[in-house]
Amino acid sequence: MPSEGPLRDGREAGFHLIETMRFEPGTGIVRRSLHLARLEDSARTLGFVFDRREIERDLARLEGELQALRVRLSLQPDGGGAIETQAFTPLAAGAVWTVVIAATRLGSNDPLLRHKTSRRSLYESARREFAPAEADEVILTNERGEICEGTITTVFARIDDGPLATPPLASGLLAGVLRAEMLAAGKARETVLHRADLERAQEIFVGNSLRGLIPARLRRETGA
Repeated sequence: MPSEGPLRDGREAGFHLIETMRFEPGTGIVRRSLHLARLEDSARTLGFVFDRREIERDLARLEGELQALRVRLSLQPDGGGAIETQAFTPLAAGAVWTVVIAATRLGSNDPLLRHKTSRRSLYESARREFAPAEADEVILTNERGEICEGTITTVFARIDDGPLATPPLASGLLAGVLRAEMLAAGKARETVLHRADLERAQEIFVGNSLRGLIPARLRRETGA
């Protein structure tokens, strides 16, 4: 049975872990080891049952697929899970996303934010602040006005000649898989960011493991 502990506070019925991944024919799951490492770490931290061999067997069923897929893996507290797939459509070449900053805030002291879970109400609230035509992605800040993350992406900014800056986990955000890869490779560094940093940035990117880095532009006249 899942263990009791402080990170169980505030969980709703149906609470589960999620990994959203990309499958490429001939290659398999992109960043597979990082996705499974994050899932296992979250499961152990939150008291979920985690059976790597069973998950690996489920993912092996994708072998032989002939098209790129968006793969959604869910894990229940008792170790039960499901894999859902749909065709993956890449963004058009040269796509640049318009991003805005929401009034909705995240709490920097909320440890569940570091884990990819079904608890999505704050992100959904932030997304609803803007019509789809107004923004491709919406960025949330914390109670101190620090940049946290987008509703489905990690935020990166080039603010000097060094690696891309990305918010630290202490600001209150998901430990993203693409983020982890870039930090490990020295392509990004943790830096506390504010709106003003994005406004003066040489470049802005948002990204996740499914789509990679996406060039973005901040809509300056909108947001908190």
